[in-house]
Amino acid sequence: MRSDYQQLVDEISAALGAPATLEDRDFGLIAFGAHEGEDDEVMDPVRTRSILQRRSSAAVRAWFEAFGIARATAPLRIPPDPAAGVFKGRICLPVRHRGVVHGYVWLLDDGHLTDLELGGPGAPPDPRIAQAMESAARIGALLADEARAGSELAGILRELLTCRPAGRAAAAAALRDGLRDTLRFTPGAPLTVVAVLPWNTADDDGPPLPNLPGLLAGCPMPAACPAPGADGGRGDRGGSGGLAGAGPGGGTGAGGGADADGGALAALVRLREPGSLAPARTAAGHLLRSPRAGGPPGPAARAGDRPTGGAAGIGVPTREPADLPGVWRQARDAARAARAEPRLGPVAEWDALGAHRLLTALPPAAPDPAVGPLLAPAHAELARTAEAFLDCAGQAGRTARHLGIHRQTLYYRLGRVEQLTGLDLDEGADRLLLHMGLKAARL
Repeated sequence: MRSDYQQLVDEISAALGAPATLEDRDFGLIAFGAHEGEDDEVMDPVRTRSILQRRSSAAVRAWFEAFGIARATAPLRIPPDPAAGVFKGRICLPVRHRGVVHGYVWLLDDGHLTDLELGGPGAPPDPRIAQAMESAARIGALLADEARAGSELAGILRELLTCRPAGRAAAAAALRDGLRDTLRFTPGAPLTVVAVLPWNTADDDGPPLPNLPGLLAGCPMPAACPAPGADGGRGDRGGSGGLAGAGPGGGTGAGGGADADGGALAALVRLREPGSLAPARTAAGHLLRSPRAGGPPGPAARAGDRPTGGAAGIGVPTREPADLPGVWRQARDAARAARAEPRLGPVAEWDALGAHRLLTALPPAAPDPAVGPLLAPAHAELARTAEAFLDCAGQAGRTARHLGIHRQTLYYRLGRVEQLTGLDLDEGADRLLLHMGLKAARL
């Protein structure tokens, strides 16, 4: 289907003698025509960004939408604005189907389209514009078909990720058939799942995915949506979002955890080869830039940490659709870890989580009695100091440099930690308990 879009965009470029770009209604790049001129200024920053990053910025989107392109049913002329990086004027062809806008075709005007009649009350459009709008209408029909197929695949994917083990074979077969019939998918190709936390699931009536190679289907999942485990249906241990009790910053997990302030997105990605997660990383990065991704810092954010916002996780690849529920749990746990531990994110792979593979698998539980007193809001700085000390393998000099404090200040704080917890930081077992307790509370 991508080749169909490219052919239609090339037809429009040829008809009007101008480089054309096709974007979906969320300004995600779908196809673009070649720029064959020698005027480098035609490649203004907006078009360059759209092609190289496959998406326009929110500011550019707002600027173009201010001209009414989402409501337009006929071509619009948009003037240049060097302050916005738009050095050349544009003609926007709305891509619609049955009254619904599905995208836009952008034509760069280097001056030779200035006198082109776009049509209006009492004035017929130039025949070239009429021809281009016919191609845009065909693009709209293709995008509408793809949206319908995407919605169907999203529903099948969701069923597979949430069904009990007894129904998994049938759901996997349905997904395999759906991918083959709608996307000409080759059975046996390596797959993985990308999870994005949090994800705004409100009023989600269509596929929320950008047009990216390898991105096959995606379904929004509610924050507490259970997913079957290998034990036959206890539910996704990451579904409740982590441990009850206060985090190092003093907030309470209370079963909410990383995705308590929004739902989650599960996106199915086809890989070129099992050992290369590049398509999944690309998809994760674009999904995190979606207006539906992200949110306020998690309850376990500590003073001095960057905002946790949205994060993405990637599961271990598989060739068997029936394995995808397990891959989804890996991906969501990786995203939870990336939100809780900034150094892991914003995109984390399950294989690279280290000790967090064990921590994210822990069932919900209250904080350990020894660690609990340190999690009170009044002791946030002590919790931060203790965690940094343990992260630095108990090396005082390294910890002091990391925190930007004097060694004596560090020793004083560690003494206070021992008083509050009753733990001996010279004992390996006590260090392990404190380290695990602090990390688990952040989840």
